[in-house]
Amino acid sequence: MSAVIKNSTLLFLKDLHKNNNREWFNENKGRYTAANTNVSDFVETLIEEIGEFDEEILKTDAKKALFRIYRDVRFSKDKSPYKTNFGAGLGMGKGNRISGYYLHIEPGKSFLAGGVYQPEPTVLKEIRKEISMNGKEFLSILQQDEFRNNFRGLSVENKLQRVPVGFEKDDPMAEFLKLKSFIVVHPVSNEALMKENAAESFAKIYKSIKPLNDFLRAPFL
Repeated sequence: MSAVIKNSTLLFLKDLHKNNNREWFNENKGRYTAANTNVSDFVETLIEEIGEFDEEILKTDAKKALFRIYRDVRFSKDKSPYKTNFGAGLGMGKGNRISGYYLHIEPGKSFLAGGVYQPEPTVLKEIRKEISMNGKEFLSILQQDEFRNNFRGLSVENKLQRVPVGFEKDDPMAEFLKLKSFIVVHPVSNEALMKENAAESFAKIYKSIKPLNDFLRAPFL
């Protein structure tokens, strides 16, 4: 039977948001373990669904795909010890996958995402070269109906003010060359997250990202 995200998992995250300290977390370790298992089982179902159109994802271990809930606070002003979300990366820099898919579970702030997030400078340069050389193909992917129905376009988070060094200022793809990540985001409601067919529905959205993922990883194959 396909796994579904339980209301108890979202309730745990809500309570953690209000009580982000070690004492509370240790007292509620059982709730965390149950929620973590629930998300891991859901990701396993999601992997099977995505595997229908992207076979390489079937190699992904659901438990290893989950990001740790413990925050690295060494260089942060916010010393809260725990993340108040569950995140899972399928590809997205894990293994040999430059591009991939991401699931973010957080009450009222859940989303699906995909593409390439904050790649290393050498990887970023190769992706920019690919976009510059094959602009028409890149634009045709962004203009596909399924893609446009699911996403508003690429995220412009941390976008540069100027065209990066090594590229012409009047390059037809200049605005895309200024990007430092190449990701798309689709918000998900709590209700959609807990539906029986959520994994299947999410996989259909992820499927519309695959052409973009294939394009972004092409220089590295």
